[in-house]
Amino acid sequence: MSDVSGTQAQDTPAIAGKRAADDKVFFGHPRGLAYIVFTEAWERFSFYGMQALLILYMATYLFLPEHSGNVAAFEPFRGVFESVFGPLSVQALASQVFGAYVGLVYFAPVLGGLIGDRLLGRTKAVLLGALFMAAGHFLMAFEASFLLALATLIVGSGLLKGNLAAQVGGLYEKSDKRRDSGYSIYVFSINVGAFIAPLICGTLGEVYGWHYGFGAAGIGMLVGLAVYLSGRAYLPVDAVSKSEDRPKLQKGDGVVISAILVMLALTSLYWTAQSQVWNAYPLWLRSDVARSVFGLDVPVTWFQSLDSLAVLLLAPLVLWYWRHQSRRNAEPGDLIKLALGCAVFSIAFLLLGVGDILSADKPVALIWPVIFHFVCAIGFLYVGPIALALTSRAAPESVNSMMVGSYYLAIFVGGLFSGWLARFYEEMSASGFWLMHAAIVGAAAILLIVLRPVLSRLMRLDTDRSADPEEAFQQEIQ
Repeated sequence: MSDVSGTQAQDTPAIAGKRAADDKVFFGHPRGLAYIVFTEAWERFSFYGMQALLILYMATYLFLPEHSGNVAAFEPFRGVFESVFGPLSVQALASQVFGAYVGLVYFAPVLGGLIGDRLLGRTKAVLLGALFMAAGHFLMAFEASFLLALATLIVGSGLLKGNLAAQVGGLYEKSDKRRDSGYSIYVFSINVGAFIAPLICGTLGEVYGWHYGFGAAGIGMLVGLAVYLSGRAYLPVDAVSKSEDRPKLQKGDGVVISAILVMLALTSLYWTAQSQVWNAYPLWLRSDVARSVFGLDVPVTWFQSLDSLAVLLLAPLVLWYWRHQSRRNAEPGDLIKLALGCAVFSIAFLLLGVGDILSADKPVALIWPVIFHFVCAIGFLYVGPIALALTSRAAPESVNSMMVGSYYLAIFVGGLFSGWLARFYEEMSASGFWLMHAAIVGAAAILLIVLRPVLSRLMRLDTDRSADPEEAFQQEIQ
């Protein structure tokens, strides 16, 4: 696949013909997309399987005084957080650690993308990242190695995420209209893995024991690694070129990069609210929601599956709606879609606040979190894949993987901010806590609308893309 000496491996005529023949075999997309999609599905199975358990594991078990002593270096670790944030309760510490973990998991792809671009090549970076992630999941099965496990998972995710996402874009020419739908299929695979993971890993962890759930996540990562290895012949050919041969930033690229970073900064407000769905929200479900159905208590982790199921069910409807708008020349631009997604997400948190107010002193009815997840799904579909595809296409080729990794900077900031906000969960009313998040993500919608003309001009979204492949940007979702 790649030549580490710095020269691009050349395809033989037979291989080149094979690549051409395989260009539309996977739902009209290159065969390589299938291997990337299934790798991502299993990687997300492992990631979300562990994540569904993490806040519950820390807040209700591992960080309790009777268990925290089993964690190697726990007291110095806690001391670092309390030196910054002051004395923390068990829940507040767990939420801060969770926020820092989520933030770092999504910051690491920025560096991982740079490593993929400049040092290892994307394929080797993905393989190394998968190995680190598998090791991290299995280390989670032991209390003593908990902190080492988190560090290993952060490194592995950094190497894998940005480079695997960038390989989706590498399957297409810049002007290929299939790129958006390719990323939509890629995001769909994320939600397939995220849907299945809490049902398996979450149930094993909540019902049979935390470490069974973490072990299942490790097995899922190994399956993903096997899928990726089996499809290497169909992945984009990459090579680490010599520094003098690398694509250079062109005049005006710095402005495009800056505009992308501003857009991502605004979406970080969306990710602040989204990250809370993984952080304080499961604790609220556990303590405040009536989860009994036909006499059986629904596991808290299953709501994470509902979140992904809602995306899977609503994605075809949203895509159909966009096509319907496109035929009428009424489909909004990508920046407007981002604003709409943030507005819808704000409404979702508004509903949580209303549900909590109406419940008074009684447990919140199950219907409120169910509706919440379906409204959230619409918001996500207008934000997640749109921002990722926009970043991939608009970023200069010389730093494409790094900029795709920078997409996760928004989640990094959102994760850290949500961890800080979660400390107020014990101090505020639940309704006030959720309404605060509705205001935060609602502000992102307003700012995106106000700044859209400037960002659109700086990112060159209104120019003729066909004239410059570096600026190729197809705004329609196929």
